[in-house]
Amino acid sequence: MAQKKNSRNSIGLYSPVTDVKGVGPKKAEAFLRLGIENLSDVLELYPREYEDLRNRKRIFELTDGEKAVVTARVLNASLGRGFGRKRTLHVLTEDDTGRMEVLFFNGTYLLPQFKAGNLFRFYGKVKIEYGRTTMFHPSYSHADADAEDGILPVYPLTRGLTQKDVRLLSAAALEHLDELKETLPEAAVVSARLCGRDYAYRNIHYPEGDDGFRAARYRLVYEELFCLDAALALSRTRGGRGRKGRSFDISSSKEFTDSLPYKLTGAQSRALSEILSDMKSDKAMNRLVQGDVGSGKTAVACAAMFVALKNGCQSAFMAPTDILARQHFETLKKLFRGFGTHIELLTSSMPSAEKRRVLKGLADGSVDIAVGTHALISDNVVYKDLGLVITDEQHRFGVSQRESLSAKGTDPDVLVMTATPIPRTLAVVLYADLDISIIDELPPGRVPIETTRYDASGRNKAYALLENEVRSGRQAYVVAPFIEDSEALDAYSAEGLFEEVKSRFPDLKCGLLHGRMTQQEKDAVMEAFYSGQLQILVSTVVIEVGIDVPNATVMLIENSERFGLAQMHQLRGRVGRGEHKSYCLIITDSESETAVERAEIMCSTSDGFVIANKDLEIRGPGEFFGYRQHGLPQLRLADPVKHGAVAAQALKDVKEMLSEDPSLSLPQNAFFAQNLRNKYMQSDRLTL
Repeated sequence: MAQKKNSRNSIGLYSPVTDVKGVGPKKAEAFLRLGIENLSDVLELYPREYEDLRNRKRIFELTDGEKAVVTARVLNASLGRGFGRKRTLHVLTEDDTGRMEVLFFNGTYLLPQFKAGNLFRFYGKVKIEYGRTTMFHPSYSHADADAEDGILPVYPLTRGLTQKDVRLLSAAALEHLDELKETLPEAAVVSARLCGRDYAYRNIHYPEGDDGFRAARYRLVYEELFCLDAALALSRTRGGRGRKGRSFDISSSKEFTDSLPYKLTGAQSRALSEILSDMKSDKAMNRLVQGDVGSGKTAVACAAMFVALKNGCQSAFMAPTDILARQHFETLKKLFRGFGTHIELLTSSMPSAEKRRVLKGLADGSVDIAVGTHALISDNVVYKDLGLVITDEQHRFGVSQRESLSAKGTDPDVLVMTATPIPRTLAVVLYADLDISIIDELPPGRVPIETTRYDASGRNKAYALLENEVRSGRQAYVVAPFIEDSEALDAYSAEGLFEEVKSRFPDLKCGLLHGRMTQQEKDAVMEAFYSGQLQILVSTVVIEVGIDVPNATVMLIENSERFGLAQMHQLRGRVGRGEHKSYCLIITDSESETAVERAEIMCSTSDGFVIANKDLEIRGPGEFFGYRQHGLPQLRLADPVKHGAVAAQALKDVKEMLSEDPSLSLPQNAFFAQNLRNKYMQSDRLTL
């Protein structure tokens, strides 16, 4: 599509948006909400879809479900039911072949535009039912106006902007593509057979055809993945994997594993072997251990701590909450019983005198293992010789916090653990700065959790089962998607459920837990539940990563349609930790295909990795684990799962580039290296 020249000759690709005619301060403020300050920024505001205005049809030619351009004359326009601005607008139109109703939602303000007799061009999706043709909420223009044509981009918008506004800006930016430089190394461009940046941006915004669009998308997807892979690889070598470390004598590991009251599973043995190989190497370990709840990650971590201990080094084990740290402390004391190991707990809530005693032991080396919370990385904590750093539920910590703990020692080995199963295809991107071990096998003898789905009519049955378990001496969780009731959301809240549960079971002791409580309040409630003072705990997903309460046998999840599969699996993992049979009760008020499919998957398998892959298929990688939650720069076009072949090509090319130029210091890579630093310098995940 030919672009109109901007009247301001002095404008450039890196000019502020206010230099574009028609963009004043208010619109500039709206563009800023989309992350657009200058013209070049709009190049990466990719269209979410396209309007193909080439598909022109008469009303009689329309088919159900298609999108088309129709030129038709207005017969009449009227408002439907509703109040104020929220009324629908019905516009009856016709051409020489038939009639079509055009329907606008919240269309009160549009009524004056559609005068009888006026000719309009409409573009939208068509529904044909019972002989009636309807087009829903289309874009439109007067037929005699200088209307746009061809394939037009449809952009994400914000308050104060229209498609016309963004198209004006993108068209202005595309006039200055000659100012662009190639950012990727020439070797990568040749290897992946990429089109140029100018061609890519022009065809992603205004495709010249299918071939142009495919070439543009391939180039931009590849570039995102290539840059991310390169950044993560550099971060690995500078702050993680590949850095110089200690070389441990690992022969003592068998002494510890032989002392355990059970035999390690095959998956545990495999993970431990990978960990020990890292510890034996003179390169620092930087490894993630993924394993379902109850898969035995802690035992494997303890074996690594035992090796560090036998090599004269201290270990630090960091957990996200006081109560979880205390639980790990008790577990470690049991597993290390008989070895004379000096283990101490360090949390911010401990009495000052107790803290001083522990700090003295860490500094003089008499404390072998420190278990604690963020207190382990406080400025006043000094270790005599910290050789191994372990973080549990690692997604609760930022990279900077893990690095702060590592900095307490001299090149310590780093082991991070998560009970959230992540598909390997996604883990490679999310944790590319870490080596990955997977414990995908549960120890024998665990009693399976019985998972049952209930619709709204079966809700009382679910609560009857819960009551029976609690009155038999067990404990139960009840989880809601929201903290408080909302008129806008038809769903249960934790506060509302807490009142309902107290009313249902007035003689039972109930507690409430949610994210707006202080950490001290949360710990107090969890401690009361852990100790058996509370029989039922009503909570939001803050309980997703909690403590081990072997007496809890019921997990009841309200409005399960509002939870992801992986999230529900994490919740289910709160029960089934003791000798008694446990239950996960899934209640859904929705009969949507997705809600039912998710519930059926939960009922059919307890394998966290199967569930994680299904969750990825249903929700996609962006929502599955939240890139921003992990400090990774957002991928705008690339999907590391859907674009697996492109991802593989990009990773191959990155490895070849770094094998020849590990620090990107050669002249041919200098411009790419500078752009990479500019792009990722704000990321918490990366140290470039």
